[in-house]
Amino acid sequence: MQESLLYVVLILLCFIIYFLFNQKKDKNNNEELKRLKESLTNSINTMSTSFNSLSNDVTRDMTQALTKVDEKVGAFNTQVQAINKSQDSFSRILAGVKQYGGLAEFSLAALLKDLLSASQYIANVKMKPEETRDVVEFAVKLEDVLCPIDSHWPIEKYKAIDEAYQAKDKDAMAEARSDLAAAFRTKAKKVAEKYIMPPKTTDFAIIYAPTEGLYAELSSYRDPKTKELLMEELRVKYKITVAGPNTLCAILQAFHMGFHTLKVQKHATQIHDDLKNITTRFIKHFDGILILRKKLEETMRVTDDFGRDARSIMRTLENIKDPEKVEEAMNENNGKIKVLKK
Repeated sequence: MQESLLYVVLILLCFIIYFLFNQKKDKNNNEELKRLKESLTNSINTMSTSFNSLSNDVTRDMTQALTKVDEKVGAFNTQVQAINKSQDSFSRILAGVKQYGGLAEFSLAALLKDLLSASQYIANVKMKPEETRDVVEFAVKLEDVLCPIDSHWPIEKYKAIDEAYQAKDKDAMAEARSDLAAAFRTKAKKVAEKYIMPPKTTDFAIIYAPTEGLYAELSSYRDPKTKELLMEELRVKYKITVAGPNTLCAILQAFHMGFHTLKVQKHATQIHDDLKNITTRFIKHFDGILILRKKLEETMRVTDDFGRDARSIMRTLENIKDPEKVEEAMNENNGKIKVLKK
């Protein structure tokens, strides 16, 4: 019985010990779980903070990148618009638009800009505003007069010559050359009537042929009947000089040298006038010096005479001891002093 009770007590003790051990273990587990939970919470908070920072950085970088992309797209659109505008301008040039931008006028403007300063020529000038609204494309300033320069390129007539040449059609070529010459005669007459107006302008004008091929064609053309060169005919009849690119360059360079020569002459004239003025002033200055010298010499002479008379008076006073003679000598010397003052 006692043994049975002992067994029961042992069993109870074992149970109590087991129970206490499990309870302590559960407590340790709870503390471990609590620490793990806190660690997880801290990790989650840290990750959340890092994620928010990373998200903000990514958002900022994406915004900056998109802004740069927008700027580049805007710049690209601007360039595209500029290209389209240039293409439209070039299309108008090739289409032979009458307004400024025609290929011949464009080429003429480039030559003038390269060889002359902006103050040496004028664009779109009304030579006879009271008679016509027509304007000459350019006018070069030559002192007080203007030299009219107008371009002309009847491209269809010029192309007809080339087509006839390619087809080896002599009759068509002769007709095309005659049409081209007629076009330049008409242009020369118009320029002479509307733009040559001495003394406001020179007594001649220039028609610019924008290609050397066109200029060569015009230079070689002779009238079938009179055998007169077209260039000579236009020069004599209308006072018109036709110039190709190279010829016009030579003419403009001559104008440029003329401008420098006139400028040098103006400065030389001014310098000559200044030197002449200085010479005149120096002559007057030297004349004044001569007059001053004469007056100084006269003053010195009078001073010397006065000194001599003073010394004579002193000697007389020293040699005379009688008061009556002294008075006579003084009266005599006073008379000399009065004469000297006069």
